[in-house]
Amino acid sequence: MPPRDAPAPAPAPRIAPLPAVRWDERHRSLAARVPEILGPGVPHVVGTLLHHPDLLEALAPFSLFMLTRGRLPHRERELLILYTVFLAGARYEWSRHVPLARSAGLRNAEIRRIPRGPGDPAWPDQDRHLLRAAHELHHGARLSEGTWQALAARYDHAGMIEITMLAGCYRMFACLLNSAGTELDPGFTSKDMDCVEGE
Repeated sequence: MPPRDAPAPAPAPRIAPLPAVRWDERHRSLAARVPEILGPGVPHVVGTLLHHPDLLEALAPFSLFMLTRGRLPHRERELLILYTVFLAGARYEWSRHVPLARSAGLRNAEIRRIPRGPGDPAWPDQDRHLLRAAHELHHGARLSEGTWQALAARYDHAGMIEITMLAGCYRMFACLLNSAGTELDPGFTSKDMDCVEGE
């Protein structure tokens, strides 16, 4: 019997990644397209979506575009993604994007401060506006006039479109991964989601 203070085991996923023994040629082809930015192996998000190969094939180019070819600078993109997935309680996406955020220039102290949101006075205005955008899109699916004007002073129409679509894209993934109970990939952690104090 486990010690009384041992953490409860995580519930089994509702939709586990499709095992490789069940892959056909199309599954193998789709799995082989995992971009290098995500590292070796097939991430659980891809393995989960392999249950619906038609959807995965349609979704993959859009997702890759948002991740690697958008107009937002990488640091700003990852800041927006991390606060979006934090608000949605999406531990899988948080775990996957923390390393990307670090490589994009976000410092560890900044990452640990993200759960505090735009109200943290340590954020410069530019970051605060992006965090506020994520908050407003999460809670009301619309940017307020003040947030729109603050962001529009820096971003053109294409950038404004991308901000809203990026937040929506990662909210969509959160809906799937939270509902499917997708487990973290080996070697990834979501511990910084629980930090509210910057260092």
